[in-house]
Amino acid sequence: MDQTTLLTFIAATFVLAGFVKGVIGLGLPTIAVGVLGVVMAPAQAAALLVIPNLVTNSWQLAGPKLKAIAIRLWPMLAGTCVGTWAGAGLLEKAKDGSATLWLGIALVLYALVGLKAAKLRVPEKTEIWLGPLVGVITGAATAATGVFVLPAVPYLQALGFDKDELVQALGLSFIVSTIALSFGLVGAGALDLKVAGASLLALLPALAGMWFGQAIRQRISAATFKLCFFAGLLALGGYLVVRTLL
Repeated sequence: MDQTTLLTFIAATFVLAGFVKGVIGLGLPTIAVGVLGVVMAPAQAAALLVIPNLVTNSWQLAGPKLKAIAIRLWPMLAGTCVGTWAGAGLLEKAKDGSATLWLGIALVLYALVGLKAAKLRVPEKTEIWLGPLVGVITGAATAATGVFVLPAVPYLQALGFDKDELVQALGLSFIVSTIALSFGLVGAGALDLKVAGASLLALLPALAGMWFGQAIRQRISAATFKLCFFAGLLALGGYLVVRTLL
């Protein structure tokens, strides 16, 4: 693949990933790491995502309830950092794709449950111990796959946030996860100034896709958003499974 084709492929990937994130609040790293894995190592793809992840998730934070959400989620976020740092280097070592396969399978199962309208709920009194546990497991999974999804996304969805609060909560969680993962990537040598410059360039197509996706989200109902959310998870999970097996 020549340089021009490669750059076009990367730009198109970030437009698509940004669009999905704009609609359902997540999917940027899942799609980008998965698609870019065709032309580069997972650790390189994750490094390229650092700045787009930070900026698009910061954009996603806008809303009046951010402080309350941060106070509620801090136990999970602390656990995420611990799990990610404990698993530092797993992404660089993961060559057989097994972690990504199991992540995809779990996403598919969770999406199918959600599409059947099963309502998961986390009792408020359990959050103080369940949050850190979810965070540690999610952090370890993020360190192994470069994707922050499980079990944090089902946990956040089960907290009873409305659609805009859920998007804010996801954005905050992704920012913390990205920062934690960045330290591991730097330590593994996958993230340096040259890669950071390329990551900055990748921000433009990601923002373009996200802007369009958000415009659509603002025009759909809560029920439609829920359908899009779980359908998006199903598609992402199915994609990860197929990509790993092929």
